[in-house]
Amino acid sequence: MPHLLHLDSSIDPARSRSRAVTTAFATAWRGRGDDFTVAYRDLHADPVPHLTDAASHWAPRLRRAGEAPPAAEAALQQRLLDELLAADVLVVGAPMYNYSLPSTLKAWVDHIHVPGSTAPFDTPDQPMAGKPAVLVTTRGAAYDPGTPTAGWDHTVPPLQLILGDSLGMRVAVIEVNLTLSDFVPALADQAERAAAELATAEATARDLALSLP
Repeated sequence: MPHLLHLDSSIDPARSRSRAVTTAFATAWRGRGDDFTVAYRDLHADPVPHLTDAASHWAPRLRRAGEAPPAAEAALQQRLLDELLAADVLVVGAPMYNYSLPSTLKAWVDHIHVPGSTAPFDTPDQPMAGKPAVLVTTRGAAYDPGTPTAGWDHTVPPLQLILGDSLGMRVAVIEVNLTLSDFVPALADQAERAAAELATAEATARDLALSLP
């Protein structure tokens, strides 16, 4: 049974374009048949707490003698790891906030990026290797190559590094720019581009959902 893990992290459930695109993906995925299942986690509505114990960063066998994270923290981390490891495909809503990823999404990353477990350290194991991860990123302005703001996006690169390079997943990125064009007067002349990018992103998400894994 092909299984999708769907994560959202936008703080705006009503107008979020990242949520609109991830929903388009999940809806198309479910439409493939009853065998196409989905686990959903809203990291804004039900935030994952920050890790409180440095030992949680490592696989149990790599911890120093006597190190043991709090039981509740260890149990939650295991649930998050189990959710990820059970997935055949991952779709992540990752809006750019202050040029980086939402803190709620970063907290999730800190729980599931575990050297010696999901990422190589003393062994080469990558249990998620080869599985698709679709990143849906939305940005209030535009960060086109050759513009003064090019390279200011620090949302996608760390997720590509963690999910792609470290966990070995096959990462695809769907971008929607200028999401503030209907709110910020200085961007109002970019509203048509913003609408076109959203439509293209939703179509791309549906196409990927119908073709993966």
